[in-house]
Amino acid sequence: MPNRSLVAISDLHVGYERNKTVVEGIRPASPDDWLLLPGDVAELLDDFTWALSLLRDRFAKVVWAPGNHELWTHPADRSPLRGVPRYEHLVEICRSLDVVTPEDPYPIWDGPGGPAVIAPLFVLYDYTFRPDGADTTEAALERAYDAGVVCSDEMLLHPDPYPSRAAWCAARLKETERRLEDRPDGLPTVLINHYPLVREPTRILRYPEFALWCGTTGTADWHLRFQAATVVYGHLHIPRTTWHDGVRFEEVSLGYPREWGPRATTPGALRTILPN
Repeated sequence: MPNRSLVAISDLHVGYERNKTVVEGIRPASPDDWLLLPGDVAELLDDFTWALSLLRDRFAKVVWAPGNHELWTHPADRSPLRGVPRYEHLVEICRSLDVVTPEDPYPIWDGPGGPAVIAPLFVLYDYTFRPDGADTTEAALERAYDAGVVCSDEMLLHPDPYPSRAAWCAARLKETERRLEDRPDGLPTVLINHYPLVREPTRILRYPEFALWCGTTGTADWHLRFQAATVVYGHLHIPRTTWHDGVRFEEVSLGYPREWGPRATTPGALRTILPN
């Protein structure tokens, strides 16, 4: 259909009632639209399942990449799973709903603006987005703690069975690079990740120390190496379009009610990724 589109939104955080109402109002312009969800749908498994089930019923295809909040072992959740077992359980939920995950074959978008490989990624972060003057992870974390800017991941996102989140990130980088290198030759990609793949979008954060929990320098050239037509991400809760090395980056967060409430834009508005 000529009006078929690839659209995206992230950071739905449906644990907030106002956000849940926004999600209930999300609908495709065409029944053939695909929806990209770059993470932070919800912290609790029941909320996560509710949101993905609702959206999968409305869109022809839904593609999910995990955010940090899905990976939390939250004290209010019904599941005690931590780290890799929790991620694997999230993947099982998605597969039961026919939602594409980073563990599944990358689908090919053949609609307007295509063809393109749609690649949901899960690579985490490794504390390499450090504040200026902090040359080591230890120094950067010390500065963040001194400033009182500490991501809740430090308490709730466990890396089991890896010894650290940075080690889990290293393993994910290696596996994800392998899969991207094996993608169909000659096709551009749409890379979907919760975190920005490059450091530059974090430069406008109100608290620069928070960049530590926003990505890894290990992905700095992926938009070029893997022929990205567009990179889609969230996490920063600063929806905007930027360009890096001639590649379009789309931050597509909804964010918390206190953030989207004052904006002039319609909450829950989907960003069109393809066609451009």
